Amino acid sequence: MTPRGNCATLDRDVALLFASRAVRMFGYGFLAVVLVLYLDALGFSGGEVGLLLALTLLGDAAVSLWLTTHADRIGRRRVLIAGAGLMLAAGLAFVATPIYAVLVVCATIGVISPSGNEVGPFLAVEQAALSQLVEPARRTSLFAWYQLAGAFATAAGSAVAGILAQIAIGRGASPPDAYRLVIVGYALAGIALGLVFSRVSARIEVPLREGADEPIRTHLGLHRSSGAVLGLAGLFALDAFAGGFVIQSFIAFWFQQRFGLDPAALGVLLFGANLLAGISALAAGWLAARFGLLRTMVFTHLPSNILLLLVPFMPTLALAAGVLLLRFSISQMDVPTRQSYTMAIVAPDERSAAAGVTGIARSLGLAAAPLIAGPLFLSATLTGAPFVISGTLKIVYDLLLYRGFRSRRAAGD
Repeated sequence: MTPRGNCATLDRDVALLFASRAVRMFGYGFLAVVLVLYLDALGFSGGEVGLLLALTLLGDAAVSLWLTTHADRIGRRRVLIAGAGLMLAAGLAFVATPIYAVLVVCATIGVISPSGNEVGPFLAVEQAALSQLVEPARRTSLFAWYQLAGAFATAAGSAVAGILAQIAIGRGASPPDAYRLVIVGYALAGIALGLVFSRVSARIEVPLREGADEPIRTHLGLHRSSGAVLGLAGLFALDAFAGGFVIQSFIAFWFQQRFGLDPAALGVLLFGANLLAGISALAAGWLAARFGLLRTMVFTHLPSNILLLLVPFMPTLALAAGVLLLRFSISQMDVPTRQSYTMAIVAPDERSAAAGVTGIARSLGLAAAPLIAGPLFLSATLTGAPFVISGTLKIVYDLLLYRGFRSRRAAGD
């Protein structure tokens, strides 16, 4: 397979993968604005909401682990289409019933993003596919544009969802019915995603090498890089656990409870946050070329986490929103560099598995946090504590990452 050119000359498959990213992240941003509001409107307690979100992420982790570590054998496109089907099924289930036990089962099996961030098998498989379609020197920049496409789409989804829910409520719909309308849109995004994946060619597939089945089965698709990948996975799990305290659904709920923002205003706030996050990712390639992938990951992430700590201490809406937006303006430079670093330190035939294992570790870390964060956000006195917990743990992650991997340089870094 011959690597392809830069972002100005993306071939059809790369363009389709970018389109799939945009469609999916629009759906995730669309859902994140209303998900916790919807569950609260149905009368579920903070503990029930936290448990549901945790099981949602745990179920996603289990399904995604199997799919991503088998993607190169059963077909990447098949895995992507299956993920789109699970996204559609979960959205329809949330619309169809308010019964808690049913929602738990459907959320555990399906693909639901309470955070507004990536869930499911998509990111790992797409990263591996993009890495074989472009030259290594251009990978970080491509991942930055890929991150930007997702951030813009998430921002747009958040804004549209907030406005749509506000219009429905203004026309007499009850809050649960208004939020269901948004969830229908999430299900439709699953259909659109499946259609995009159906157009991707076999060029994204990796031909199996004879004798490759056994290492994949026994080492989750990893061989020479298993130690490094598992080390990264543990650290990424810590980072995701910290991030799970401030997923976008919780942020929306906190601003509503603290400052009384309506759904439209919440959508605009998250639109701005995701827009700034996406733009910040564009600087990643430039910084990584000058300072290295690992340094860019760590030293752009640290100040953003300090800002996160400060959000609940802001006395006014303007200050709280300003600090949050400033945090998002520098918070995502580590994402394309993290993804590129992972792809750079593993062998080409380990990429799907490496992205999958580290991605699942993040999902598992993320899944644990809502069990603690849900009751805190819904409490009368500790509603700001999740921001402090998240920021502190993320700082610990940055320091451990730099200490553990500063001596392991990526190829070409």
